[in-house]
Amino acid sequence: MNLTEMRAIVRRDLHDEDAANYRWTNDEIDRHILHAVKDYSEAVPLEQKASITTVESSREIDISVLTGRITVEAVEYPVDKFPKRYQRFSIWADTLTLLGNEIPDGSNAYIYYGKLHSLDVSGSTILAWHEDLVAGGACAYAALEQSVYVINKVNSGGVQTQNDFLAWGKEKLDLFKQELTRLSRKNRIRVRSLYQPHIEIVNQSTDFGPR
Repeated sequence: MNLTEMRAIVRRDLHDEDAANYRWTNDEIDRHILHAVKDYSEAVPLEQKASITTVESSREIDISVLTGRITVEAVEYPVDKFPKRYQRFSIWADTLTLLGNEIPDGSNAYIYYGKLHSLDVSGSTILAWHEDLVAGGACAYAALEQSVYVINKVNSGGVQTQNDFLAWGKEKLDLFKQELTRLSRKNRIRVRSLYQPHIEIVNQSTDFGPR
């Protein structure tokens, strides 16, 4: 699916298909779509793997080349071992620091990370079975924006139009957010079971805080 096709779906769901009398412009629809894509990316980021050269005798790895980065899930170093050797790490800005016993020797490290999805006129990285979800999120944002726009304006729908847009938009947005939460939880379980997280998990029953 590309942006044009997604826009058509959103317009159909919004009942805004009269090209001679659009309620939303293409730019407005596209803005709401990209808003929904960003929300979706936070919950279900595009999974990527990058090979980055380390600096000899330095635990710090520059990850500024990971454009659109949302999260780093794992760091493999040294690479291509069996079983794979994943390292504990911390991140500050664009610097990833290895926290384990391995000190890089200048060879490559594999960075497993999640990034923003793309959706433009040439195509999309959104999973096919999640396209309707993103469209629903875009509809919600469009309806909420319209509910603000029609305040104190004369319209054919009468005085209830603003409330109708607001109620429908809130309902759609709630469903969108709930599904993103569900997908995000599922994604965390799947990933975290494979890789050691870079943030140590605190056991509240045994951790008594600073000593």
